[in-house]
Amino acid sequence: MADRPDRDSRTEEATEKRIRDEIERGNVPVSREASIFAFAAGLMIILGFFLKDGAMGAAFILARLIDHADGFRLSTGSDAVALFGIISMGTGALIVPIFTVLVISGLGASLAQNAPRIVFERIRPDVSRISPSEGWHRIFGRRGQTEFLKNIAKLLAVGLVIGMLLQGDKDQFVNAVFFDPDAIPELIARIALRLVAGITVASLLLVTADVMLARLNWRRELRMSRQEIKQEAKEVEGDPLVKARMRSLALDRRRRNMIAAVSKATMVIANPTHYAIALRYVREEGGAPRVVAKGKDYIALHIRRVAEEHDIPVIEDKALARSMYDSVEVDKMIPPEFYRAVAELIHFLHKRGQRRAAIT
Repeated sequence: MADRPDRDSRTEEATEKRIRDEIERGNVPVSREASIFAFAAGLMIILGFFLKDGAMGAAFILARLIDHADGFRLSTGSDAVALFGIISMGTGALIVPIFTVLVISGLGASLAQNAPRIVFERIRPDVSRISPSEGWHRIFGRRGQTEFLKNIAKLLAVGLVIGMLLQGDKDQFVNAVFFDPDAIPELIARIALRLVAGITVASLLLVTADVMLARLNWRRELRMSRQEIKQEAKEVEGDPLVKARMRSLALDRRRRNMIAAVSKATMVIANPTHYAIALRYVREEGGAPRVVAKGKDYIALHIRRVAEEHDIPVIEDKALARSMYDSVEVDKMIPPEFYRAVAELIHFLHKRGQRRAAIT
């Protein structure tokens, strides 16, 4: 009862990451009825195609050994090996096809449900597997009750099919016992084939329902609470508070570097207090003027203050500063549409510098 509130709080469907992690750990939906159905189908194939010919071949070789027992020497070990080889060849024609069909049917049942993968965690020792409380929960819990009901339904369905099939063959079997004993083996094989085929067909619907139920229960077991989903999102994407703090630190670092670069600017274009763009243009460096810093409000005032401290010209042009702020990027050259306006400002500063030099 202690885990009931926690189970009831898991109302959300499992995320893709949760499903992927569980599959990687080997927790996949598996239907036991699918394996039983595959075994029955394999047994039907064996009875219908391999058992008769294989049994006849093995019986022929064994009868030959018994009828000519004096023709085989067993004086040495090599004689025993040779005799064993003959017997193996006779019985192999019966055993190998049976073994092959059963293996293929078992692998097919597993591959049809889930893709194969190697999961070492499944073979790791787990104390909970031998825990009495866990065993009690597995037997008498919801899953145990479901398995019990499925077994009851399966036994009823199989018993009904077997009863219906044997009822029709009862008289034929009794007649064979009293009037034609040689036909009993073939009759038994034919009845067995009909029984297995009937069981296989009858269990097909049960297997389909069980596969769907297994996947439904698996999804239900993987359900998550909202807190688990939030915690998973933090693990995948990072804590939002930490990410916000890191973004803030990175932004502060970029701002400090940008303000420090103002001292290398050629001029600052400002909209008195709201916008400021610091440009650097040195003919020897080549290219168009480059933006070393830009900002608005407090950052714009800071740019102007640093420019004034380093005697960098500050030109107030409201329209140009406003339009450039939305179009330029730091550490990039200005767009072509601003070439002419900026060139005029550079020419103006150049002529002003020449006049000051002449006066001096």
